[in-house]
Amino acid sequence: MSRQSLAKAHQKIQELSWEPQYHEPYMKYGTDYTFRKAAKKDPLKQVLRSYFPMQEEKDHRVYGASDGAIRGNMFRQVQERWLEWQKLFLSIIPLPEVSAARSMPMLFHVVPNPELHNGQAIQMIDEVRHSTIQQNLKRLYMNNYIDPAGFNNSLRNFHSDYCGTIGRQFAEGFITGDAITAASIYLTIVAETAFTNTLFVAMPAEAAANGDYLLPTVFHSVQSDESRHISNGYATLLMALSDEDNRQLLERDLRYAWWNNHRVVDAAIGTFIEYGTKDRRKDRESYAEMWRRWIYDDYYRSYLVPLEKYGLVIPHDLIEESWKQIWEKGYVHEVAQFFCTGWLANYWRMDGMTDTDFEWFEYKYPGWYDKYGAWWENYNRLATPNGHNPIVFEDVDYVYPARCWTCMVPCLVREDMVMADIDGVTRTYCHEVCRWTDVEAFRPTYQGRETPNMGRLVGHREWETLYHGWNWADVVTDMGFVRDDGKTMTAQPHLDLNPKKMWTLDHLRRCPPLQSPNVLINGLDAAGKAAFQADYNRQGPAGRPAPASA
Repeated sequence: MSRQSLAKAHQKIQELSWEPQYHEPYMKYGTDYTFRKAAKKDPLKQVLRSYFPMQEEKDHRVYGASDGAIRGNMFRQVQERWLEWQKLFLSIIPLPEVSAARSMPMLFHVVPNPELHNGQAIQMIDEVRHSTIQQNLKRLYMNNYIDPAGFNNSLRNFHSDYCGTIGRQFAEGFITGDAITAASIYLTIVAETAFTNTLFVAMPAEAAANGDYLLPTVFHSVQSDESRHISNGYATLLMALSDEDNRQLLERDLRYAWWNNHRVVDAAIGTFIEYGTKDRRKDRESYAEMWRRWIYDDYYRSYLVPLEKYGLVIPHDLIEESWKQIWEKGYVHEVAQFFCTGWLANYWRMDGMTDTDFEWFEYKYPGWYDKYGAWWENYNRLATPNGHNPIVFEDVDYVYPARCWTCMVPCLVREDMVMADIDGVTRTYCHEVCRWTDVEAFRPTYQGRETPNMGRLVGHREWETLYHGWNWADVVTDMGFVRDDGKTMTAQPHLDLNPKKMWTLDHLRRCPPLQSPNVLINGLDAAGKAAFQADYNRQGPAGRPAPASA
């Protein structure tokens, strides 16, 4: 289709739009934003007549690569450390894609622009396609990898999983609350424009370095659609900026959306790239270097900062704090340590770090060994059952963290943890911005303005609280993370499949019951809570207890 005929077809589609006069529309997903019917243009005109042949060709390449991987014996050459972490990644990533698809119809009712509706409809189809090829990728891994356990049951447990609940919180943010906040600011303007760079570009590069060329094929096919999604978000943003009343909400939502994406995406992708790889070339980029290039330079400086010319206040302080979290406060390293501390509550095998890994981390993050080296040495020492308990119960100078109520990533940078009393319950937050999100941003009133569509953060959000007081063997059984023999655990703190070196439910039955820090905190009086927070803020790095002299 020529460019001229495409433009005509795109224009003709808009004539098919109408507003029914025979009933009063019901606004199921509302917004507190206001829009005028300004003639904002879709910068990437696309119609289904040209869209489907293009996507069909991309699918042919994806499924052709899948067939080639099987015939080329890729699954006997890929690094086990890498594919084990994909059990977590590929269980989570289809859910945000499906949520993104569901979020597009929310925008149809609140953005009065037929031209943008066309782009949003095509994005909806994109997102369904993405989830399909991603789940097919997981199926291929499960059918051909040496240890399929974990690939087969991960989608069942988003409601009660140690890590999956974090991904669920992230994905459901696309479809809950204010329609513009969720489907436009949080999804297209921040998640897709900023963080898909590390998700769909940087991570596939690491996959290839570990012998996995299927994930790069699938995720580069996904990323090739993101330019359309970015344009949807940018066009909606410009429409919102045309009304002065929206600036207060835009600035609120940029702060929330940026911070929640940073807490979840950096935690997950940073861990996969840094701790799921066997590629320790000194000249390859660390996650911090990738983040600085892909997000700080390409997104923040090239996309966000120019918005200041429209009078929009950009959250400079949060971008700088996010960088500080990654570079100075060891956020990614703390997350990886937390995942491996609770290995018994997960569904993949977590390889310990070796001397080669230690050397690389020290080269890329000077001072890493002094903070984390001893803990990882203990992790390796305690990896196989030999009369001891899993590492979470052993004395390795690690205090189990409290969960953040908002992002659900635990409060791992201990100095930043804050608390607040909401509806008679004390909640812990990993950072002041997460407290602000829950206590101020997600409320029916914001800075004196009525915001009834914003929603609330509610429900049983902390994984530990769901199982407080349970025996660990019963917890793992309830989550379904047990192998076919009915006793061997799916998760292991090593990669050795020798049955004599694998942990079983019998090993867990002798462990102390699971204790939720958040439940224990709420059992304290006011003085006890203040003392708890003061002690917690003095802990770390690497989860170490507070110094006795403090």
